[in-house]
Amino acid sequence: MIMTGTTYNRTPAYDRIHFATMAVESGARLLGITPQAMYRRLKRQDLIHQRLMRHYDLLHTQSLDYVAEDIAETLQNWELSEQREQSET
Repeated sequence: MIMTGTTYNRTPAYDRIHFATMAVESGARLLGITPQAMYRRLKRQDLIHQRLMRHYDLLHTQSLDYVAEDIAETLQNWELSEQREQSET
């Protein structure tokens, strides 16, 4: 991002990071946790890259409510799957 006074030139990378930030914050609000806790949980499951970044082209066209529900549900499913795998070993 190049700052020039009060305006800036948006880049594709900036748009993706902004989208991921909004998704993390909205997902956290939906789950009733802090954005920091949501970020840590998403990072542990690698969902920031595996879900938000990999499917950015599709997800960024959806409503923020949809993205929040999608990332929260995906996180919970992946965590449950991880717990099941750990209990089997």
